[in-house]
Amino acid sequence: MSIDFRRSWSDDDLELYRDNVVRFIETEVLPHDEEARRRGHVGHEVWRKAGALGLLCTDIPEAYGGAGGDFRHEAVFYEEMARRALSGMANSVHTIVAHYFLNHGTEAQKQRYLPRMARGELVGAIAMTEPGAGSDLQAVRTRAERQGDGSYRIHGSKTFITNGFLAGVVLVVAKTDTSQGAKGISIFIVETENCAGYRVGRVLDKIGMKAQDTSELFFDDVHVSEDALLGGSEGQGFFQLMGDLPYERLIIGVSALATMEGAYQATLDYVRDRRAFGKPVAEFQNTKFKLAEIATQIKVGRAFIDRCVEDLVAGKLDTATASMAKLWGSETQGRVVDECLQLFGGYGFMSEYMVARMYADGRVQRIFGGTNEIMKEVISRAL
Repeated sequence: MSIDFRRSWSDDDLELYRDNVVRFIETEVLPHDEEARRRGHVGHEVWRKAGALGLLCTDIPEAYGGAGGDFRHEAVFYEEMARRALSGMANSVHTIVAHYFLNHGTEAQKQRYLPRMARGELVGAIAMTEPGAGSDLQAVRTRAERQGDGSYRIHGSKTFITNGFLAGVVLVVAKTDTSQGAKGISIFIVETENCAGYRVGRVLDKIGMKAQDTSELFFDDVHVSEDALLGGSEGQGFFQLMGDLPYERLIIGVSALATMEGAYQATLDYVRDRRAFGKPVAEFQNTKFKLAEIATQIKVGRAFIDRCVEDLVAGKLDTATASMAKLWGSETQGRVVDECLQLFGGYGFMSEYMVARMYADGRVQRIFGGTNEIMKEVISRAL
């Protein structure tokens, strides 16, 4: 059977936009993916091309250089990338950073950074995780010390930073008051070009997402002006981070479901063509039953994820439901892609096959955006 890829939230205009996204991906991203995986990053040029075509910051208002769309436009981009196992261009993180500016920045900060991000001139990253602090943000050790003139000096290190190598602007989570717990956390804007004391460490060697630049970042007495404090007030960082989590977690759910769809279609094509014992692998009962189970999970998931997208656009997606989307999506993605890989046999273990890259790439979905153990904690509190 073939999965119906239509979404309940889509319309004719969005499908025309999808055509443009697919054209860009298949022209500018897909042909260079193997090289990007060897290199460890996609480079800046593809970001600038995406910006020139209006594919970045699509749900940011036009007044700030965005396309003036909504989350559905972003979802189209994430879906089409995920269906092709293209993880190098981490537009999701770039967009999340843009939303921190939009939702929490001062007017001057919005005007300064959002247009350049929409044009792809600045790639965005957010530096939260540290070697000794993952999901526990209150354990952050990076410090931002206020100077007599109102400026700050930042000291610390971060790790696992997506877009870290290519980033032109980094939002740095730091302690401004070590005695205040969550209320002592602030977010600072660091422009990386010619920034004294800022250093990119290793591009980390991961088991998957090989084309995505995930790096260590170091802040050795980095001096930033007073207006580099996101929102202009100290102690707001934890609440700013919490406020945008539903958006981030739904992105993970959307991408997970699209990955399942891509894996399913690739597997369907493969088993119809591959022959064993004199007939197509698709004709064996085990194959048919496995594909039936996968198709059912995708169909059921589509109804839930679509509802979450509609709720986010309507401004009513709550944290618990977004956490469910992340939890269900990433867990189910792992099982579905594993079953698909099995149907490829030995070829499924070869990196030249998309399903193998999906298998390796998907494991981190259960870790970033808050581990799935954290998701269960969040959901349980709402019961």
